[in-house]
Amino acid sequence: MDRAKGVAYCGLACCLCGKNETCAGCRNDGCREKDWCKSFRCCREKGLNGCWECAEFPCENRMFQKPKVTAFAKFLAKYGKKSLMDLLERNESAGVVYHRSGITGDYDLETEEKVESLLETARLKKS
Repeated sequence: MDRAKGVAYCGLACCLCGKNETCAGCRNDGCREKDWCKSFRCCREKGLNGCWECAEFPCENRMFQKPKVTAFAKFLAKYGKKSLMDLLERNESAGVVYHRSGITGDYDLETEEKVESLLETARLKKS
């Protein structure tokens, strides 16, 4: 985990992304795909830390069609960035893989509820 990369404006975990080792994370202008990224542009224009702070969340942004992204953003709204990164790091230590092959990993589940459950189990164990 590279905490300096943080979380993306959409809620994805740049801190765990191994897709591009030279990427500094989207908040550090590391993402090569930021020009087409609606979350990046919109949050910067509105001065938001992330989509989870927006009154229109979740919007029609195609990123929110993915249960992982929406669940992470909702978790961020409820518990904050430090809590999410702590849990992701704890889960990583327990063998939960963010990217197993390509960009698919253990958090890429069928529903938001299943992703939330994976995060919540780690949160409850931490308490």
